[in-house]
Formats: sequence, structure tokens, C-alpha cells
Amino acid sequence: MSGQSITDRIAAAQHSVTGSAVSKTVCKATTHEIMGPKKKHLDYLIQCTNEMNVNIPQLADSLFERTTNSSWVVVFKSLITTHQMMVYGNERFIQYLASRNTLFNLNNFLDKSGLQGYDMSTFIRRYSRYLNEKAVSYRQVAFDFTKVKRGADGVMRTMSTEKLLKTMPIIQNQMDALLDFNVSANELTNGVINAAFMLLFKDAIRLFAAYNEGIINLLEKYFDMKKNQCKEALDIYKKFLTRMTRISEFLKVAEQVGIDRGDIPDLSQAPSSLLDALEQHLASLEGKKVKDSSTAASRATTLSNAVSSLSNTGMSLSRVDEREKQAALEEEQARLKALKEQRLRELAKKSYPSSATTAASPSSTSGGSISTTAAVDLFSTPSSSNSTSKVPNDLLDLQPTFQPSMQSISTMAPASNTWGGFNPSPATQAPSSTSLNVDFESVFGTKSTSTTNSIIDSGGGLLKPTIALQNQSQPLAKEQPGKLVGEDLDSSLANLVGNLGIGNGSTKNDLHWNQPGEKKLTGGTNWQPKLAPTTTWNPATMIHFM
Repeated sequence: MSGQSITDRIAAAQHSVTGSAVSKTVCKATTHEIMGPKKKHLDYLIQCTNEMNVNIPQLADSLFERTTNSSWVVVFKSLITTHQMMVYGNERFIQYLASRNTLFNLNNFLDKSGLQGYDMSTFIRRYSRYLNEKAVSYRQVAFDFTKVKRGADGVMRTMSTEKLLKTMPIIQNQMDALLDFNVSANELTNGVINAAFMLLFKDAIRLFAAYNEGIINLLEKYFDMKKNQCKEALDIYKKFLTRMTRISEFLKVAEQVGIDRGDIPDLSQAPSSLLDALEQHLASLEGKKVKDSSTAASRATTLSNAVSSLSNTGMSLSRVDEREKQAALEEEQARLKALKEQRLRELAKKSYPSSATTAASPSSTSGGSISTTAAVDLFSTPSSSNSTSKVPNDLLDLQPTFQPSMQSISTMAPASNTWGGFNPSPATQAPSSTSLNVDFESVFGTKSTSTTNSIIDSGGGLLKPTIALQNQSQPLAKEQPGKLVGEDLDSSLANLVGNLGIGNGSTKNDLHWNQPGEKKLTGGTNWQPKLAPTTTWNPATMIHFM
């Protein structure tokens, strides 16, 4: 079976619906794929043990629940995930496991789905016993042997005699459970059992290093112990020699499966003369006859050689452990560097479009390319340093603040022509006057001339009435300056009534509203636009409109 099964996907989806990210990650780390748990899932779960808002019992129960599965792959990967968290996770996790009465009850586990299931079930039962023993050891001594401080001032070297004699059997039981895994190189046939073996290999090195330091402390205090203590210490030392032989075989398997020779420590056994010296000292304390009475100087020399040999073994174990720590540190630094570079690239991608948009607005050109020209705001009010007036809303607004400016109208023309896709030449700007300058005759058609700058195309939206003369073929002539209104308001209104022919019965020419179509400006003072279709208005309608 390879790849995630439908059951794995359904279980992950269920936890996604319930919102439990931890349970979902546990399911993803213990899928039916015949490979070790993925590193990203293990890292997430290990990080969860360091978070104070994560429920450690719930996390452990999720792993225990996965061990009830009938597939050997899921159960084996659940044990591997638990082992990873016990070693690399926060101490709260192993403390909780140690506080439980029962952990993994897999002594009768058997997967009958295939031949590989039968073979792997044996190692699952052995592996679960070691994890149980590891938790029990923590419960008894309140620390993990694989994480204790080592060296001359380490925990095992500075332990008192009474406590040392109680602690050494505990570490021996954990070492026995580890070595009982008893796997050969030919049986490491898949990624799941290989992942478990690597964790056991690292635990074996650290555990044996603590075991070795405990033996050194025991030998240094042996000749000062009482008779009962010497008897216990001698029994511990004999078991140590047996376990050293077994750990050597375990390390040979590790070398056969491809582990670097530099990662495998060199084990140096104590001289055999040391065992004879220890037995003779115990016999002398019991009052038995000693075949060869050894002097204190010879015992000291033998003990010194043995301690030196075991110290070399401890140094070799420490070098392997330090090399592993350095490799892990370099790996973390490489990952941190990669994440930093990725973050810098993301920030660069985010800042580049914003800076480009601020500098220029892209617009399409006729050639199909992108032109980064300055954006034109078609809805803003045009302004100029030479003119401060606004376009009048009412042609009959005769308030003193009314100052029509031809420059402002001509300024709006290019903005409206932007939609047409061409940029005409700007019209000649007329100087603004501070006095009122309104030519009513030009506005209401008494003259045949019209101001060129006052005519705006359909984009401008300003309509002006003109009179279509009968004998005039060209309605627009040269621009004339407007008259200055020198009289008061009553005179102006009377002039307006006279122009409109109100009350005298005279018939004025038809008025036409001229709305020119789209024109292309050519510039200059003699510019004459073409006439567009006009609409006829009678005077009565005009008065109503006004």
C-alpha cells in the first residue's frame, strides 16, 4: 500500500471541520504511506509541545488513538511520532506520559493483512515496550537519561553512592529494552522501520554514555563501600560488561545499514584484571581466603587503567553527540537562511508594484506596448497660475465676482479630447481682466462674429446660441473684443429686452443652438469649425428657457 488512503483523507477532513489542527497533523504524520513521518509534521507537533495553550493530554490521546489502528504502518508511525516528541519536544510531554498508569498496550498486536504485517508486528511490540520503559524511567528518576549533563561534573558522575546504586538498575532496564529491539540489517527493508532504528541508534549512544559515566562513578567509590554495597556494585559491573557486548553488536548493524563510520563511537572495554580485583576485594570483606593478596597500590593502578579506558569511551560518545548537535545546528541555520531569503523576495515583490504605480500609471499605446506616463485626472478642477477664475454656470450672472476666462475653457479642451486619443495645440491664452467684460451682442446674436475660444466641442458640454443669417455663408468671423458695460443693471436689462424684441412686435431672426460634433482643433486665431445640424427655437420658448 502506498500513498495516503481514503481513510487518511477522510480523517484529516473530519479534523479540519472540527478545527483541530493538532489532531489533523497527527493524522497526516501517521498515514498509511510506507515511509517515515514527514519532517514538517513532526516539527509542527514538536512546536506544539512548547506552546502553553496546547492541550498536552489531548495531543497524547490523539497518538494513542492512532495506535489502535489495525494497520502496522499507522501503529508504527504513531510510535515513531511519540518517540520523536519524547526526545525533541518539551519536557511537559514526557512528564505527562510518565504520569499515566498505562501507555502503549501492544503486547498482543498482530497485523494479519500480509507477510510484511507479520514481520513488522514483532518490532512494533518491542518498540512499544522500550517507549513504555523510557517513560517509567523518567517517572522513577525525574529526568531523562538521554538528556542529562555529562562530564566530570555531570549528573551521573556526582551522584552519591546510595542514589547511584538505585539509579543504575533503572538505566540498565531501559538499555535492555532498547537492545531487545534486536533487528538485523536484512530486516531494515522499509522507511518506517528505518526511521525507528535511527531514533533507537541515537538513544543508544546517549543512554550508553550516561550508563558509562555511572559505571565510572561506581568504580571510583567501590573500594570505599560497605560489603552489601560492594556486592550490588559488582553485580552491576558484570551486567555492564554484558551490555557492552550487546551494544557493540547493535552498532555493527548501524554500520551495515549505511550510517557514517564517524557517527559510530569506539567502545573501549576495561581490562579483565579489574574484575578480578573487584571480586578479591569483596571476598576480603566477606572474610574469605584470597588466592593472591593484592596490595593497595596494585588495586589503585588497575582501577586507574579501567577508569581511563572507560573515560575514552565516554569521550568518543560525546564527540558523536557533539557532531550530531553541530549537524542539527547547521541544518537549522540553513533553513533559517532559506526562509529569510524567501521573505526578502516576497517583500521585494510587494514593494515593486506599489512603487511603480506611485511613479507612473500604465496606459496602452497604439503600438500595443505599455507606456508609463503620468496619470491624468479628468475629474479634477483645472488650475493655472495666470488665472484664478472659474467657468460661469450662468451666462446672465452679472455679479461682480463673475470674471469669465477664456484660458480656463481652453485648458479643459485637451482634457476632454483625451478620450479622442489626440493632443491638440493649446489655444492662445487671453489675459484676464479684473473688470466685468460681457458682450451681450455677441452672446445673443446681434453680431455675426463669435469668439473662437468660447466654442467647446461635445465633450465640454457648453452650448451657446447663434443667429443663422440669411446672406451669410460663413457664420463665424474674426474674434472681436467684448464691450465694457458702463451702465447700471437697469440699462443692461433694457438692452437685453430690446435685443429679444419683447413688446415691440418686431420679429427677430430664428435662434439656433449650435452643438458642434467632434472636431479636431488646428490652433491659431483663424480657426473655423464646421457647422453641425441646428435646432430651431422660437422666442417664446427661449424666454421660458432663460
